[in-house]
Order: sequence, then structure tokens, then C-alpha cells
Amino acid sequence: MGTILSISPATKKASIMDAELAAGDGQKNDKSLKRHSMFVSLSWRKLVSNSGKKSAKKVTPNPLPAPANQVAQLNSENIRKTHKTDEKKPKAPIPVPVPTVPTQNKDALVPNGKLSTVQKQPSSLSLVSPRRIVIQASTGELLRCLGDFMCRRCFKLKELKSSDVILWFRNIDRTLLLQGWQDQGFITPANVVFVYLLCEDTIEDSVGTAAELQGTFQTCLYLSYSYMGNEISYPLKPFMIEANKDVFWETALRIIDRLSAKMLQLNSDPHFFTEVFQDLKNQRDTTEANLDR
Repeated sequence: MGTILSISPATKKASIMDAELAAGDGQKNDKSLKRHSMFVSLSWRKLVSNSGKKSAKKVTPNPLPAPANQVAQLNSENIRKTHKTDEKKPKAPIPVPVPTVPTQNKDALVPNGKLSTVQKQPSSLSLVSPRRIVIQASTGELLRCLGDFMCRRCFKLKELKSSDVILWFRNIDRTLLLQGWQDQGFITPANVVFVYLLCEDTIEDSVGTAAELQGTFQTCLYLSYSYMGNEISYPLKPFMIEANKDVFWETALRIIDRLSAKMLQLNSDPHFFTEVFQDLKNQRDTTEANLDR
């Protein structure tokens, strides 16, 4: 038996159409390849022409730095030129302000428009400095003046001597030094003047006994040490008498209430200090002063 192959005409037509489509696609591909090659050739020409133009530009190399000797020479020449130009310029004088004193016109306008004369009033500040008064006195001399004042004030105490008052003062100062309450002595001219300021106002001429006078004097010394001394505080024992504790504090408060302003003024006003100093120096007994001469 044999096999029979049958081919339908529809299949033939399909194969023919497929062949035609394949041929058309091949032509299209050839056309796209041709176009692509044309684009590539054009872009390559542009790149070559651009690179040629860039290479045609001139490239200037960086200049070499000048040597150090030439730089120094140029700097020196510039400095010389500036000096020459400064020397050629005329130096102008420096303006100095001159102080002027305002002149006071004798004629001045009154609110109504008329002229009126103005009288010059004497100024309280004078240009000439006041005359200085120099007073010199040693510590020993001021202590004798203080003792003479106490003897003259307490005239009822016939046996009182100037040396007794000085001894009371020196004993307290020595006791404080020996006990370590102070590093240096308190007795100086300024401090003696301060003690005199308190004694002159506190001690009265009605004092009847030496013990009463000593108690009042030592109260003045305690306030003087507390106010003028170098230490922060001082003990009460060398100054206070055990029998007169109440009198001690009453006298101390009375002195503080009455003489606080003068105590401050003595340290702040040199003219007031000079007055008190001169007053103390004048308390010296004239007979003893003549004997010393």
C-alpha cells in the first residue's frame, strides 16, 4: 500500500505570504541599518571636527616664578620710591587745639529786649592754693602736752602730775604688746591727737579723785584703740577697772553718741586735724617750755 500526501491550496498561500513578509522585513532592516550607519558616520565627523578645533586653540603655559633675588630687588625699589615721594610732599603742621577762656560780657539781654549790666560775683574757688601750715611735734612732746592739759583741767587734784598720765598710757600700750594683742605700739602723734580729742570733751574739771580720772581716761583710750588701732579687737581688762564696770560702759556710750561725727571728721578733714593738733600743742605749760629752751 502506498501513502498519499495531500497539500491544501490554503497552506500554499500562507507560505507564500510568509515569504513575502520575511522579504519585506529584510528590506526594512536593511534600510534601518543604512540610516543608523549614516547617523554614526555623521556623529563621528562632528567629534573629529570638534577635537580638531579644541587642539587648534593655543595653550599658554604657567609663567615660572621669579627668583627671590628679583623679588627683594623690586621690593627695595618700591620702598625707595615711596620714601622719595614722601620727602617731596611738604609736611603740614599738626593742628593743636588752643584752650580759650570764655569772656563774660558785662551787658546782657533782659527778656523785655533792653540791655542791663551784669555784676561779677566773686567765685568761691580761687586759683591760688591756700597757704600750708606746717606743724611739727614729736610723740614725747605731744604726750607732755596731753599730761599738762589733764593737770590744768583737773586742778582739784593737787598731786596729779603730767608724768602720771603718760605712765597710764604707756603701761596699757606695753601690756598689750607683751600679751600679744598688738604687733606694734599704738602711741604715735596722730593717735595722741585722737586721744586728746576725746579727753578734751569727756574729762570735766569736777573730777574729785585720781581713780575717777584714771577710769575716764582709760575709757577714752579704749575707744581710741578700737577706732584707730591696727588690730580688729582689744581686750577690756587693761582698760577697765573692776570697781567701775557700769561707769565704764556708760561713759563709752556717751562718748560714742556725742563724738562720732568729730571722730570721722578728724580722719577725713586735714584742716580739722590741723586745728586739733595745734590746740594740743598749745596745751604745753609755758614754764616747762621755757625751761626746755
